Amino acid sequence: MIRRHSGKTPPKAAGAKRKGAPVPKKKRGLLQRADRRRAVRRDERVPELEPRGPEENPAAKALAHKVATLVLDRKASDVVILDVRGIASYADYVVIASGESDRQVSAMADHVQTKLKQDDGVAPIGSEGTETGQWVLLDFGDVVTHLFFNEARAHYDLEGLWADAPREMVS
Repeated sequence: MIRRHSGKTPPKAAGAKRKGAPVPKKKRGLLQRADRRRAVRRDERVPELEPRGPEENPAAKALAHKVATLVLDRKASDVVILDVRGIASYADYVVIASGESDRQVSAMADHVQTKLKQDDGVAPIGSEGTETGQWVLLDFGDVVTHLFFNEARAHYDLEGLWADAPREMVS
């Protein structure tokens, strides 16, 4: 069977590029690596890229310390502030504290929420676990607070999960 083309322009061959089609741009990282390889081949010195550390967030640090102080007002034990900047994408600081009973854990969470709302006008973005009191999570954006019943804290071991994060014991 013979196919005839009846249009004004001749048919395109398979694999031929259209005129005016967008040309894919090289990715920036690939281009930088290629430049580095070329420079190394020519024995040129290539300036090293400076590693950028996580930027300081004084407001988040102050909020983490305020949360730690507020849970200590309700007799929390083993209060730790973990600096997870550069490690976690969802927060800059994680505050972890323990309580002796589920009622104490719920009371710590209520105290933190009411005092931050009254004093600073800060409300959590989300909160979980206030009904049970085993593990309460308060999310303030840059600061995430975990309030545990002692046995639950030992079971989940969040400090072990964030072993690489710098920590500050608060008492």
